Amino acid sequence: MVIGYTAGVYDLFHIGHLNLLKNAKGMCDKLIVGVTTDDLVTYKGKRPMIPFEDRIEIVRSIKYVDAAVPQEDMDKLLMCKKLKASRLFVGDDWFNTDKWKEYEKDFAEAGIEIIYFPYTKGVSSTLIAKTLEHVRDNKQD
Repeated sequence: MVIGYTAGVYDLFHIGHLNLLKNAKGMCDKLIVGVTTDDLVTYKGKRPMIPFEDRIEIVRSIKYVDAAVPQEDMDKLLMCKKLKASRLFVGDDWFNTDKWKEYEKDFAEAGIEIIYFPYTKGVSSTLIAKTLEHVRDNKQD
């Protein structure tokens, strides 16, 4: 059985998130998704709009997701080992970066394949949040 793992904040869930989960599920028998906890999002210098409990329930309810678990730290290799995942799915914005070149070596040594998926063009939680702020600001005029 091929177990796959991916992780994200999944704040303001959008079609890009769904595309990643759908594509990932097509490449494994069991897809486990880590949902970043509010504390970790804050640690990364951001603030989620949707509380963790709601975000994990949304992700858990997606038909491509077999299990959703809290992601409490940034160590995806440790999580893959813990879950016995042989594939890690991530966005291609990390591809060929120095940081991820190092990760690829560590993951390969552990027998875990990293699969990069292209981001869905024109959509992101950050873009949605900025658009909402703009709309709200203009309504107050």
